[in-house]
Amino acid sequence: MATVVHPSRSAESAALALVVGAVILLAFLVLYLVGFDQGAISRSGMYMHELMHDGRHLLGLPCH
Repeated sequence: MATVVHPSRSAESAALALVVGAVILLAFLVLYLVGFDQGAISRSGMYMHELMHDGRHLLGLPCH
């Protein structure tokens, strides 16, 4: 079976790959902020840690 590649399809594929990459990067950022931040990102102390505190417990991640 032969695969035919159309120019418009490859542009759509590139756009889709870019969107998927951005979503994965955003997911990793959210995972870091919820699970592992411990105040490293926020300059005002433990603001991010306290903001994401319940999310940590919901996911079963230790934070104490």
